[in-house]
Amino acid sequence: MLTVVAFIVALGLLIAVHEYGHYRVAVACNVKVLRFSIGFGKVLYRWKPRRPRAGQDTEFVIGAFPLGGYVKMLDEREGPVDPAERERAFNTQPLKSRAAIVAAGPIANLLLAILLYATVNWMGVEEPQPVLGTPVAGSIAAEAGLHGGERVQSAGFEGEAMQPLRSFEELRWMLTRGALDGRDLRLVLSREGGGRGGEVLLPLSRLDARDADAQLLRKVGIVSPWSPPVLGDVMSGGAAERAGLRKGDTVLRVDGKEVGDAQQLRDLIRGQVQGGRGIASTWDIERAGQRLQLPVTPDFVADPAGGNGVGRIAAYVGAPPAMVTVRYGVFEGLWNGAVRTWEVSALTLKMMGRMVIGEASVKNLSGPLTIADYAGKSASLGLTQYLLFLALISVSLGVLNLLPLPVLDGGHLMYYLWEAVTGRSISDAWMERLQRGGVAVLLVMMSIALFNDVARLFG
Repeated sequence: MLTVVAFIVALGLLIAVHEYGHYRVAVACNVKVLRFSIGFGKVLYRWKPRRPRAGQDTEFVIGAFPLGGYVKMLDEREGPVDPAERERAFNTQPLKSRAAIVAAGPIANLLLAILLYATVNWMGVEEPQPVLGTPVAGSIAAEAGLHGGERVQSAGFEGEAMQPLRSFEELRWMLTRGALDGRDLRLVLSREGGGRGGEVLLPLSRLDARDADAQLLRKVGIVSPWSPPVLGDVMSGGAAERAGLRKGDTVLRVDGKEVGDAQQLRDLIRGQVQGGRGIASTWDIERAGQRLQLPVTPDFVADPAGGNGVGRIAAYVGAPPAMVTVRYGVFEGLWNGAVRTWEVSALTLKMMGRMVIGEASVKNLSGPLTIADYAGKSASLGLTQYLLFLALISVSLGVLNLLPLPVLDGGHLMYYLWEAVTGRSISDAWMERLQRGGVAVLLVMMSIALFNDVARLFG
């Protein structure tokens, strides 16, 4: 139920903001707006303001099918127009007014994203401190000499100024950007307790980041912040319970190999399988001040993607990491919100471009099922995570609508660019051909996204 409510609220808000952008600029340009609709199909609710704007008689509507909306304006191409109102028809407006009205929808979504990111910055959010867990064996981080336990003081891409880091999430974002953009990242480190850690260069340009999936950070090697190798809840009937492990046990060694943190322990458990079965190992643990040795055999779990499978013990591994409250002032929070919106927009466009030329997999496309799933999960984690989810989707909606596809806002802006350069508008025949092509491209994208949704959720 939470997933459905969170999804409907997200869609309603983002579509309303998008269409309000079109509506508000149309009114400012003295274009008559006939209908403002959130959703398509059967009308569930309609109303008109008691005190409408001067010269406006807009009908506001909520439709039964919520995946979209529209603002219908007076337009000679869609029906007869009273000669007395011809100057208020959309098609008779100057080129700059028409372009402003069309661009206002996507811009409204991007402005909403800035406000949402800024709101989170002002509210403050609890995030893990930028202390590194044990890097994945054979990864870029491991080859660079990281061991785990280092605190990242600042980071910067090669050729750019270093930026102080407040949290592990900020580091994760820089790693993601660097991996997808092929840019090397330099880290300034210190050891916990005040020891000096020096500088490390992560050559992220070596990565093949065709699939921007959950494995991307495993290739980098920095997956999670440092947390002690302590067991949390132990599930009934699992390998951990069968071995006699309990909540609160601290794992010191596995087969004589010292365990530095929870990430290293998780990797050891994942790798303790062979031939479709778990491999027994001896764990040295500390429980209530006493040292114990227990034989542990993980359960084998098949890999849905067709890999070799992994080990699982059916217990939460790792205590919560050390946290820090990240909060910004009014202007700094707003500026950071604008910067994050710009960075996410640029990254989204780059990924779309790579998918078009085959440098990134179309598996990265997501549709309504995945969005609904993430809406529910983010809402269950609290207001801050839900606002961040809304900001991300708002950026995606703004960027998508600016693509030069004829049925989108960006396609209409492309027509206006042609008109500005040549001095004449697109002919009706060409307009029809382009619209059909745009619909075909959108249908293909939607089909791929829906297929990816089903594969992720039910595969």
